[in-house]
Amino acid sequence: MNKYIVITVMALLCAFKLHAKTLEAYSMPRTEVVPITSSVNGGQYELLVKLPQGYNDNPKQHYPVIYYTDAVWQIDLLSAATTFLMEDVILVGISWQKDIDEKMLKASGQHVSRFRDYTVTPSKDAKRQAKYQFGKADEHLAFIRKDVFKLVEAHYRTLPQQRAYFGYSLGGQFGLYALLQQPDTFKNYILGSPSIGGSVDYLSGLLDKKEPINANVFISYGDNEARLSKHVDSFLKKLKSLQISHIALTHEVMKGDHSQAVPMTAARGVAWLSQL
Repeated sequence: MNKYIVITVMALLCAFKLHAKTLEAYSMPRTEVVPITSSVNGGQYELLVKLPQGYNDNPKQHYPVIYYTDAVWQIDLLSAATTFLMEDVILVGISWQKDIDEKMLKASGQHVSRFRDYTVTPSKDAKRQAKYQFGKADEHLAFIRKDVFKLVEAHYRTLPQQRAYFGYSLGGQFGLYALLQQPDTFKNYILGSPSIGGSVDYLSGLLDKKEPINANVFISYGDNEARLSKHVDSFLKKLKSLQISHIALTHEVMKGDHSQAVPMTAARGVAWLSQL
């Protein structure tokens, strides 16, 4: 009897292994992974480009683009939101740097380059600064303007005058920097829970620039983000006081903490964008 049990178990294991070998990884429909090299810092990145339904059937139609950082974290949320709320749009997610030292990746995660690329000021902690190189948002913005836009607009049918940006947390800080430093980078900005606590003074200083800002801006945070909301509210007050700018500002408060507010921010932000 035991002999038959052993044979049966072995047969089941073999069948399971055979089945496992035939499984295929799921890939998101109409989505391409495009490698790109930054001409600014030499880093290797990827763009996750999702085309709208019917893109290949309408060769004369051009589409607005939503660019977003933290690509692998946000593509599912933005894909779902645009599917139901804004079908005729191209999504372009910008990855974290791919060719980071393996030891660094193991110690800090695949997302480690975001600490450098999305932040505007260095850390006051010398050891943390040496490790993460905070404060290189200017280089990342130059990469997007010089390389990402050039590639996307050369290979896809886009409407450059309708570029939008989605960024959350540090990605929100990066979006605020782009808005203030080079506001024509995007026409529309969706900035979720921007982590600007250590950079409020620097960003506030950029408000003193004389160049006008002409943009639509959606800013949100969770109702359980007391510390973050304090900084954002202070900054919004200064932003609203600008006399030479034309900023259409929408501010919403989501339910939840920093993590729980993410999906609602994507949904509400895309809904807002679809109405512009």
